[in-house]
Amino acid sequence: MRREDSNTPWWERRTTMVALALISMIPLLWPDIPPMVDLPGHMGRYRVQLDLATSPYLYQWYSFEWALIGNLGVDLLIEPLSHIFGLELAVKLIVTAIPPMTVAGYLWVAREVHGRIPPTTMFALPLAYCFPFIFGFVNFSLSMGMAFLAFGLWLRLARTGHLKLRAILFVPISGILWITHAFGWGTLGVLAFSAELIRHMDRGENFFKAWVLAGIHCLPLSPPVALVLLWRSDGGGENADWFNWQAKISWFGMVLRDRWQPFDGISLAVLFIVMLDALRDKRLTFSRNLAASAVFLLAVFLLLPRIVFGSAYADMRLAPYMVAVALIAIRPRPEAPLMFRRAIALVALGFFLVRIGGNTASFWLFDRAYDRELAALDKVPRGARLMSYVGKGCNEPWLMHRFEHMPGLALVRREAFANDQWVAAGAQLLRTHFPTGWHYARDPSQIVTWRKCRGQVWWPLNRSLAHLPRERFDYVWMVVPPRYDPRLMAGMTELWRSGSSSLWRIDDRTTPKAAEDYPIPRQIPVP
Repeated sequence: MRREDSNTPWWERRTTMVALALISMIPLLWPDIPPMVDLPGHMGRYRVQLDLATSPYLYQWYSFEWALIGNLGVDLLIEPLSHIFGLELAVKLIVTAIPPMTVAGYLWVAREVHGRIPPTTMFALPLAYCFPFIFGFVNFSLSMGMAFLAFGLWLRLARTGHLKLRAILFVPISGILWITHAFGWGTLGVLAFSAELIRHMDRGENFFKAWVLAGIHCLPLSPPVALVLLWRSDGGGENADWFNWQAKISWFGMVLRDRWQPFDGISLAVLFIVMLDALRDKRLTFSRNLAASAVFLLAVFLLLPRIVFGSAYADMRLAPYMVAVALIAIRPRPEAPLMFRRAIALVALGFFLVRIGGNTASFWLFDRAYDRELAALDKVPRGARLMSYVGKGCNEPWLMHRFEHMPGLALVRREAFANDQWVAAGAQLLRTHFPTGWHYARDPSQIVTWRKCRGQVWWPLNRSLAHLPRERFDYVWMVVPPRYDPRLMAGMTELWRSGSSSLWRIDDRTTPKAAEDYPIPRQIPVP
């Protein structure tokens, strides 16, 4: 490993690495609540987890039982941190730490593989704000940041010849990673195996022997296999939607999806141009180690179904990290001119800063929207039985308003009933036992549209309002709803309004006469 001196290029210095990691935190510094699609729903679960035993309200609607599953990262961290910082700030601190962890992991892996930080590595850093992270898969994203840091340690211990120490350390590391999220553990296994395969082949072993030796060296990562078997035997969720090629192709186009489709699309095009140019330009080359890792990840991506152990979008989650590994694999050849490397460094740094600037502006705008909508909760009494409706179109626009699980924040701030909580066997520790059918008690009952959407289970708003069991609810919260029949609000009093969003108190428990115009279908799909 090359030591730093006055001649070390600025992009290879440790101070630059630290600065890049810190800069990656900027988009999350301003928002009170990180504006990520699923995160408010997770926060609602954390409130139940923390206060179920002491709240006079929550036990009526929810139960929570700890179990050993591969999806507990933030759930465990929130236990001590919430007592120090409070729930909302603790969540913000944890989430804000994920991008710098991911950036540090990418940089460490690059340094171990290439012996220095190639300037091209900075093109991969904006992928810390990839679509799975923005979607709010926080346990998954935390585990992936940890996985790349662990992979950097794996490579370093191999490079320095500490294979016995590595074997000892990675038994507990693999277990911690699996508990954080099983996907991170699996990704580390793929990266480690491909690295060991190339390492043994570089030592002159034939492919078959290198494959066997790579498997032997990866045995310290195998103990969580027993946990997977235990998890699955206890109903660890279903695997479904295999080989959906149309969806898999679309996931590549969304790896940087945030707010502005042209901006995100051009940014993605830049990344693919960099990878294509690395194949064409003789001044650039690929690390065999990381190129093999990218190919292995591609194979896993193609084989994965959309739903794994009850968690949706499993294959989508892997796509941006596969792109990141392919970018980290690129480096200038030793004979490449210094001016060429400097030019790449400036362009890559500019790309990183522009993307971070875009994410910062996007998150600031979403934070303002959150503040407008959450003002409704000032009118909601503690412990209210709240039916929430969040508007959605049948065709998802590139800009996702990120309100789908805003009802979870009513649970966080007012201990109100929130009908957005997930029920997934083996993937969630919370259970909802509110005395209604799923279409008024749990996700996706909070999602409503103007008309029936083909292939979807959620109801149009008019139908849900028409058959709302008013005797079981006290308030109705509308978040950017589609248009609806005002006759269905008969017997309710409007308490708050901002634009199309509103809050209503149910005064009359009688079903309005207009409900006759919106019959329930004979067959109701169950999510």
